[in-house]
Amino acid sequence: MRTMFPCEIDVFQTSDTLLTQETPESEGAKVRFPKKIKYRGRTLATIYAKSKGRDSYRVSWVLNGKRQMASFASYSLAKRHADKLAKDLSKGSVVSALNPAQARDALAAFERLQSFYQLTGRRVSLLAAVSEFAESSAKVNGRPLNDVMDDYLRTVAVVKRKDLAQAVEDFITAEEPKTKAPDGQRAQLAKAYFYNRAIQLRRFAATFQNTAICDLTKELVDAFIGSLGKIQTKSRNHRAITSAKTRNGYRAAVRQFLQWAVRKDYLNQTHRLFEADTMRPEPTNSGDVLFYTPRELANMLTAANDTLRPIIAIGGLAGLRTAEILRLTWADVWRVEGHIEVTSGKAKTRQRRLVEIGGALANWLEPFRATAKGKLWDGHEVTFQQHFVALCETAKVERKHNGLRHSFCSYHFALHANENQTAAQAGHSPAMVHQHYKGLATKAEGEKWFNVQPEKIS
Repeated sequence: MRTMFPCEIDVFQTSDTLLTQETPESEGAKVRFPKKIKYRGRTLATIYAKSKGRDSYRVSWVLNGKRQMASFASYSLAKRHADKLAKDLSKGSVVSALNPAQARDALAAFERLQSFYQLTGRRVSLLAAVSEFAESSAKVNGRPLNDVMDDYLRTVAVVKRKDLAQAVEDFITAEEPKTKAPDGQRAQLAKAYFYNRAIQLRRFAATFQNTAICDLTKELVDAFIGSLGKIQTKSRNHRAITSAKTRNGYRAAVRQFLQWAVRKDYLNQTHRLFEADTMRPEPTNSGDVLFYTPRELANMLTAANDTLRPIIAIGGLAGLRTAEILRLTWADVWRVEGHIEVTSGKAKTRQRRLVEIGGALANWLEPFRATAKGKLWDGHEVTFQQHFVALCETAKVERKHNGLRHSFCSYHFALHANENQTAAQAGHSPAMVHQHYKGLATKAEGEKWFNVQPEKIS
């Protein structure tokens, strides 16, 4: 729709500007000045006579609390303007505040906004357009906005709209090959880690159905993390997710997915979703370190069969992580005299280390030297854990989470009082050893632990 202004607007002037139109002098000489111009009983304008130094008639009025003034060569022009001005002011019209140039600009601006509406279907008011321009120009210190936009479009990829659920499935599919180990080497991703992360991300996607990745906000991320306490796990006890460690795992999974989405141009690299309050990792309570006694270790080793016995011995007397032991071959045990070689492909830290085989451990392993070949454990880690639980029940020993490794670190540090030496054996940092294992056992208990021998406890 075209916005129309009165044709008389061309006679409007501001601040004492003399009109040049030639109009015969009227009865101005007979008028008593200042001349009050009223409309419906209200004085809305005043005409002032010519005076010394001013060869013009002046019309004065108040608009929006500010005094306005216009000058005219003749009284008749001044009177005509004042009469129309009074009518406009009485009706609340603000057109009178515009001079001709401003009126033309306003009309052109309205026409430009109408064209924008026809092109995009979006209606924008003149005030909104001007306000946004002023704010944007101030942010870029007056630099032309067209130049700013050209630079932006040259450096920022165009974001593609992608459904969140479909993107999660694409991410999982792209990551799955990393769980396969070529030529017997260690896979980039552990299958258990890949499986758990897939569950976490599918829960994330299910929370925001029919949502594109680019439409995610910090508020939505906060809502998901805040809902984790209401989500039940797939464990047998069906407990809700309440531990800080588990929530940190969800945060890590979401972070990895969003980083992938940026690389795929599904999410702007300036998205700032990681700045959501709930995306900050929570401090975790380490809790008490639980470990076995020398007697419990002896009972487990005695009750174990020939498949489990070397694994239990290496876990308790050499301190390898369970996942590291299950990757070992017997060649790794015998290759370096007096040491177990944990290659970079089998170590959690992907750094090779040699773990000393003490006297007691050597005695437990010696019966397998001549006959044992291949991997120490051919099955899945879950299967091993099931067998280990059954072993603990047979040996009448309460199973402790990571108990064998915790036992090694606790007793080794107590025996040697050297966090660097214990860390080198366990593949830990000295700070971690000092923080978690200091003061848990005595030197005498450490001596007993590392002297658990076949058929007896020394």
